[in-house]
Amino acid sequence: MNKQPNTIRDVLTPEALNLIDAVHRTGSMAAAARELGVVPSALTYRVRLVEDALDVLLFDRSSRQARLTEAGKELLREGNRLLAELDAVANRVKRVATGWEPQLTLSVDSIISRGTVMELCEAFFALEPPTRLRIREEALSGTLRALTSGQADLALGVAIDVAAGSDMEAASLSTVQSKPLGTVSFVYAVAPHHPLAAVDGPLTDAIMLQHRVVAVADSIQRGSGMSVGLLGGQDVFTVPGMLAKLDAQLRGLGSGFLPEYLARPHIDTGRLVEKAVDRPPRVIRPSYAWRTSAGMKPGRALQWWLKQLEKPKTRNALLER
Repeated sequence: MNKQPNTIRDVLTPEALNLIDAVHRTGSMAAAARELGVVPSALTYRVRLVEDALDVLLFDRSSRQARLTEAGKELLREGNRLLAELDAVANRVKRVATGWEPQLTLSVDSIISRGTVMELCEAFFALEPPTRLRIREEALSGTLRALTSGQADLALGVAIDVAAGSDMEAASLSTVQSKPLGTVSFVYAVAPHHPLAAVDGPLTDAIMLQHRVVAVADSIQRGSGMSVGLLGGQDVFTVPGMLAKLDAQLRGLGSGFLPEYLARPHIDTGRLVEKAVDRPPRVIRPSYAWRTSAGMKPGRALQWWLKQLEKPKTRNALLER
């Protein structure tokens, strides 16, 4: 009896994706085999099976280092997304059985007070729940995308329209709900030794265009993401989050808008100079959002966090500390 050829479903397993990821991370089949504790020939054979089933080359073997081809990169991207979905399915099943999620992931925007988040984590852990907590640091549209792509369960500091954003990658069995957190006012600030500190009167776009601006990078993994307050042609210093932006502006590496709660202590002590700008006041109204599965109420860990967020004092602390 002839053996049927391996199908894609036979070979494209979570284990195979982990093998491919290990080769990508370590740079060679031999190094990946050592890390995973398998025989190099067995690892090479498994990779070949996937390549044969897909009829593509996943690695460029023309050099000593195993580099992913474009097809390999796409497989790894989509494979990691599928693995995240498998984890989400497992979590939902366990939640049905116990009421507690095995893990709760928070997507926290860089405008949110880290101190307040840690205080909430401390209060949560005091309950001694069986749920593990994970925090993802995000910015701009990446905060919501982490939620809608299934990589987070609760997003804090969503600064874009949830109704529009939830269509990006929302799972078919999930919906996104949101409520307002409050408002965040921004001030334009520069270091005392920055050239803009000595300019009289409100800063016009023409004046600001001559100087480097510090911008927070959108943490979204695909697409162009959001950009806020940038002028066309302006020199930009991009940093990963709002605290890094504050540090850069304190050092005089650029100018830009900062949340007032972050900038005000440094303005009061003279480490930053607040500048009027020839623009309308900049105010954003972030929200918090969470995913719900059809026919299922939130798990007990998410319920606890949503209960805390119902308190005005908590919401204010997340935006004003």
